[in-house]
Amino acid sequence: MAWTDICAFEDLVENSGICALLNGQQVAVFLLAHSDEPQIYAVGNYDPLGKANVLSRGILGSVGEQIVVASPLYKQHFSLTTGQCLEQPDVVIPVYRVKLQQGRVWLNAGQQNQQASAA
Repeated sequence: MAWTDICAFEDLVENSGICALLNGQQVAVFLLAHSDEPQIYAVGNYDPLGKANVLSRGILGSVGEQIVVASPLYKQHFSLTTGQCLEQPDVVIPVYRVKLQQGRVWLNAGQQNQQASAA
């Protein structure tokens, strides 16, 4: 699958999400600055339990070792690395490959579990 230029790195908001379109699908893109090296994650924006495109507005955090986004609707947690819902493991959202190149954020439509370094 091809890489798609989504936005400039400076368009991202630290420890928050934005919504982008990738091949007509909404994708939630998050910039986490919880360590020396910021990380970028991308997951499907659609909350399958709340049945709405809202995950880009979710609350970022961690549960144990998992980096998660909590849905703003019912507060269930989705892993940003696997897409799995921690409260209902049979529910999984798409996770997209991300890369940062020349100050631009790129996503790959081929869903995979991967994060990108923002350095």
